[in-house]
Amino acid sequence: MDFLRWLFEAQIPVGGSALVLREVLGNIFGLASALGGMRRKVWAWPVGILGNLLLLTVFLGNVFGAAAPATLWGQAGRQIMFMAVAIYGWYRWQQGRHLAGEGRAIVPSWASNKVRIALIGAMVAGTAALTPLFDALGSYPPVWADAWTFMGSLLATYGMARGWTEFWLIWVAVDVVGVPLLFTAGYYASAFMYLFYGFFTLAGFFVWRRASKRAAAVAGPAPVAVGAAR
Repeated sequence: MDFLRWLFEAQIPVGGSALVLREVLGNIFGLASALGGMRRKVWAWPVGILGNLLLLTVFLGNVFGAAAPATLWGQAGRQIMFMAVAIYGWYRWQQGRHLAGEGRAIVPSWASNKVRIALIGAMVAGTAALTPLFDALGSYPPVWADAWTFMGSLLATYGMARGWTEFWLIWVAVDVVGVPLLFTAGYYASAFMYLFYGFFTLAGFFVWRRASKRAAAVAGPAPVAVGAAR
């Protein structure tokens, strides 16, 4: 109990203000999870879940004693979403370890054009649908930005679980909107971390793109079925 009390109350002085320790630790776990994801390691998922638990208590600031200047329901809700999708990703990557080889958990691949269109449609439609809900819950404005980061995070995490290389680009779209939102809401540790994520996700995209090219070269061209319908 003493440890939990310390964890929930601890802050790191920075200049004339302070950072919530849980926010810093949560983002460190998140960064470690992203690094593991880039290397396609199964441990990326449980490490990420630990970070999500910490950040959930941060973004629900008013619920946990106003630990931060604003409550972001989208940011808080996506931590729960992260954990739910992470369980799926953890299972999927665990099952695929013996297929990927080289100590990796999955072989990166490109999504089909149909899937890409579906992802874009889900991003736009989900943002439009969630904005009035988050607004009613009192999320920090602009509320659409909170909804955008929620939907983008959901789709990116699902894409990572499926092994689609494009999921890194979805994270870039999330960071472009999420970083200014976090700065204006006073979540400086998360804002700086997301700013770093923006560059990290671009690097991750190129790493996965090279891996997908190698996998395609090893697999060779797909056979064409004789008499297949066109």
